Amino acid sequence: MLRFSTLNITELTNFFHFEDKKMSIGLVGIKTGMTRVFDESGISIPVTVINIDTNRVSQIKTIDRDGYSAVQIAYGNQKESRLNKAVLGHYKKSNISPAKGKVEFRVKELEDNLSVGSDIKVDTFKAGEHVDITGRTLGKGFQGGVKRHHFKTQDATHGNSISHRALGSTGQCQDPGRVFKGKKMPGHLGNVNRTIQNLTIVKIMADENIMLVKGSVPGHKGSVVIIKPTEKKYTPKEIFSEKELNEAKDNPDISNEVLDSSANKDNNKDESSSTTEANSSNEDKNTEESKND
Repeated sequence: MLRFSTLNITELTNFFHFEDKKMSIGLVGIKTGMTRVFDESGISIPVTVINIDTNRVSQIKTIDRDGYSAVQIAYGNQKESRLNKAVLGHYKKSNISPAKGKVEFRVKELEDNLSVGSDIKVDTFKAGEHVDITGRTLGKGFQGGVKRHHFKTQDATHGNSISHRALGSTGQCQDPGRVFKGKKMPGHLGNVNRTIQNLTIVKIMADENIMLVKGSVPGHKGSVVIIKPTEKKYTPKEIFSEKELNEAKDNPDISNEVLDSSANKDNNKDESSSTTEANSSNEDKNTEESKND
């Protein structure tokens, strides 16, 4: 199955994520928070930091045995005392450490290099690839129609009292004599699963097992998020690069040359400024002498 990670940068000119690439293995991460990074030109990019929490394969489902192809991913670590015997037996059968939870990803074709117990790292995705991220939104509790459905408020004055944020009429007359199902009314807001589509991966930090994604992601800090290849068509493009910094780190001679050139530029600027100041002072003296004459 063709994936973005198997392609070279030179082959990405007209690459799109077509239908046959939708069903692929994803990752399960922990939302750490939000920050920002600066690219070469100094542009600020808001990013969400996602920590990929020890993903490993706990089960592989096949069409012959289970009726469909899927890969079950276990994430995190958990004490054995906090798991029931059925779940604990499932992990022992797979010969992996107890996990916080499991997520199943359906696939059309099973890759040959996958086996039960193998680890899945964050570098399965590349910078510039687009992903869909699913998380559980913040719970807001019981809320009124104004906040829950963005209704307009009633008059603040003109004899209105108590009913400023009231819902208003919800039905018709004796016929039908009831409120239709699905009517937008006050109720519980938030704490539901939501997916944000087509988010761009800004940076992959393989050593720290961290992914930086542009924009916001559903959920609070420390919540579990599911990362999957996007279902949208797109052209991969890296929006963040640190080429100059990396080249300077790898080649200290180049970095010294850059520092020397910058120092020379500063010295030239100082000399030019001093000469301009001297010229201006001489001009002022000449004008004063001409006035006195």
